[in-house]
Amino acid sequence: MSIVLDGSGLTVDKIVKIARHGEKVQLHPDALARIKTCRAMLEEKIQAHEIMYGVNTGIGEFSEVVLNDDQVQKFQRYLIYNHAAGIGDPAPIEHVRGAMAGRINVHAHGNSGCRPEITLTLLELLNRGVTPVVCRKGSVGASGDLAPMSQIALLMMGEGEAFYQGKRLPGKDALNKAGIPIPGLQARDGLATINGSNLLTAISAIHLYDMNRWFKQAEIACAMSLEALLANMKPYNVLLHELRGFPGAVRSARAIMQCIDGSDLITRKIKTKVQDAYSMRSSPQVIGAAHDAIAFAKTQVEIELNGVGDNPIFVPEKKLTLTGANFQGTPVSLPMDLAGTAVTMVCVLSERRLNRLTNPALSVGLPPFLTKGAGMFSGMMLSQYTADTLIVEQRMLSAPASVGSIPAAADQEDFVSMGMNTALKNDQILENAYGVLGIEFMAAAQALDFRDFTPGRGVSTARSIIRKHIAHLDEDRPMYPDHNIMRKVVESGEILDAVEGVVGSLG
Repeated sequence: MSIVLDGSGLTVDKIVKIARHGEKVQLHPDALARIKTCRAMLEEKIQAHEIMYGVNTGIGEFSEVVLNDDQVQKFQRYLIYNHAAGIGDPAPIEHVRGAMAGRINVHAHGNSGCRPEITLTLLELLNRGVTPVVCRKGSVGASGDLAPMSQIALLMMGEGEAFYQGKRLPGKDALNKAGIPIPGLQARDGLATINGSNLLTAISAIHLYDMNRWFKQAEIACAMSLEALLANMKPYNVLLHELRGFPGAVRSARAIMQCIDGSDLITRKIKTKVQDAYSMRSSPQVIGAAHDAIAFAKTQVEIELNGVGDNPIFVPEKKLTLTGANFQGTPVSLPMDLAGTAVTMVCVLSERRLNRLTNPALSVGLPPFLTKGAGMFSGMMLSQYTADTLIVEQRMLSAPASVGSIPAAADQEDFVSMGMNTALKNDQILENAYGVLGIEFMAAAQALDFRDFTPGRGVSTARSIIRKHIAHLDEDRPMYPDHNIMRKVVESGEILDAVEGVVGSLG
């Protein structure tokens, strides 16, 4: 079933379906009518020689330069050439697809002023699997993602490059092979394609989807470690968290208890401490705070996905042209800086539980470094080193990009969001997070192998998935293959899907 884009109702989940899973898209007929109405108004204003930024003026520092009629027709081409100034490797295909979907949804409001052919071409690019080649770096997140979006706009002129059917091709060749006509760029069309924070917002939407699934897996890993460490389970009583009132903590405690349901640990057959260390008993509060942080970020991202992020903005019913800064990426970059910090924070918590599993002074009778041959063998000693170095890198990346503005364009653009830097560093934070959690999963499974009791249904399921990929560590072996395998397993969500299949949704 196709996803209909009408300027509203575009969610994080829908972006993932379009961007990652190739879901087809349609433009709502009412949206197409709004685009046509807005374009008709713009044409009238052009004919009347009304001064409009980026239509018959230059841009940035050159906004006071008025263009003549001949220049108006040529300006959009040079605008795109000048702004296609990124650098680096191509962005992932799913990120670019998400940006195109977001841009279509902006146009669907009927306030951008472009010809409908531009919007419909973006739609065809998505539906026929043509993805512009876009450099990962070059955007400062205001006036939107100009550099990467300009590489998308190059295809509107049959230029640039694109991925099609697994090949990197000149843009014109990709369009020809896919049977997509070249619309060309007329007045306003170029700026209406690029002037919004669509790429950083799409990346952020995809990250929020993946972060939510990662936090659920952090709760599964936590439950495994708690069982292996013979935790006192009173701190995970949902009532305790309801009395405080934070929804994320309530959700987290409930998820952990779902995983442990059916365990001997909650029947009081096993002796436990009166109180465990903070890294154990405050897990719902910490992971819960992360849930609450990304819930806020999701609200902001979905507002942006459904808003009019453009400049200028045309209001046909009032015959108005409004110039402002709705391209500014700060409403997304600030909460996404928080989201990245939340992932790092939960990784720190994970490593502290890993430490308790491997440290014989803290592990409640588990063998040192989870090996029966301590001395001859070092067990999982070096796995902790790996987790530690990943976390140090995450801590460096958790410095907020949203306060990193550097003025540009002769100080006309003297505050920018740096939201693309937020998105890029969150990419690396997440990649490291898969590794950190994979190592805790390995250690928790190893520790449970040494325990003689029945763990919870969710914990047992997770352990069986881990053992499908990673054998018990009887004696030392090179660990890097196991680490890389488990990182991929966590990224895939296989453990999460299996556990939720047994215990139900974790949130």
